Formats: sequence, structure tokens, C-alpha cells
Amino acid sequence: MNTREEVTFSRNAEGVMIPSGERVLVPAGSSGVITQSLGGSYTLITDRGLMIRVSGKEVEAIGKTPQNIPQAADAPVLTPEKFEQLVWDQLKTCYDPEIPVNIVDLGLVYLCELEPAEGGGTNVKIKMTLTAPGCGMGEVLVQDVRDKVEIVPTVTKANVELLFDPPWNQTMMSEEARLRTGMM
Repeated sequence: MNTREEVTFSRNAEGVMIPSGERVLVPAGSSGVITQSLGGSYTLITDRGLMIRVSGKEVEAIGKTPQNIPQAADAPVLTPEKFEQLVWDQLKTCYDPEIPVNIVDLGLVYLCELEPAEGGGTNVKIKMTLTAPGCGMGEVLVQDVRDKVEIVPTVTKANVELLFDPPWNQTMMSEEARLRTGMM
């Protein structure tokens, strides 16, 4: 969702500068304007002119509640197909901080495989790319994917590999994503 909400940081909070991916500490009392709010992450412009992304527990510093863990109390009785869909649904909560489309609809996820983990549970193998190879947000997005998939009940580990072959292009986007971004 795109919004223009003004916020003030109630405490020091860690953010990630866009597009460099550099981690920054935003001091308490700083203000900013939220420009995008998707998947539990907030993109904002600070009073110092920085574009940053705030996510996870850090969103409490701007008066927001961290997103809930996916609900799958009956995960042990889910069919493999339904469990895989739960993982894909979780991937759809990951967003590029500059594009208001989730990474699945952007066509950034090339592979999502579920494998039994030694000792129980499930390992998830993900291969993904970026819209631009030099994007400084690559490792931030990889960590976001890893964190969000690993909170799915019974997921033991998410192995996320960043690839650049084949290179991403706009034809990999879903029709809905192309419509939303005006690339139709």
C-alpha cells in the first residue's frame, strides 16, 4: 500500500538505506514520511532525506505493530501441496522496497523446493534474482525471504540462493504486476 503518513521515531531504530542496502541507525526523535507499507516493512523518507526500509521489530519505533507469524497450527496434517502453498504465500509477503509488488509476482523467485530435514521438519530451497544485478538491496531481500520462510511452522531452514542467470526481465512479471506497475 502506498501512503503518506508522517511518523516520529520513539526510540533508536535500525533501518536499511535504499538502494545501497547499508544499515543505518535512525535516532529517537527523527521524523519521516512513510511512502510504502507492504509485507510488514515500511519504506520512508527521513527528515534527513534518506530513503530507508524499516522492518521486523524495528517497526515498533514508528508506532507500528510487527506482522504476525503465519498461522498453521495444523501444519503437521497439511498435505504437501497445502504446505508448499503456505510457503509460497509467505514469499508473497516479501517486497522490493522500491516497487509495490511482491517478489513472486515480480518474477524474482525461480525455484522453491521443499525437502525433508534431517531430524524432522522441512528445509526450503529457494533460488531468486533481483530486478537489477547491482542492486544494493540484494542481501537485504535474501535475508527478508529467509526470515519470513523460516517462521512458517515446521520449516527448519530456508536456503536462499541469489542468481543472475537467467537475468530478470519484465516478461517474468505476472499480468497483475504488469498492470499494477503500468508495464502492460
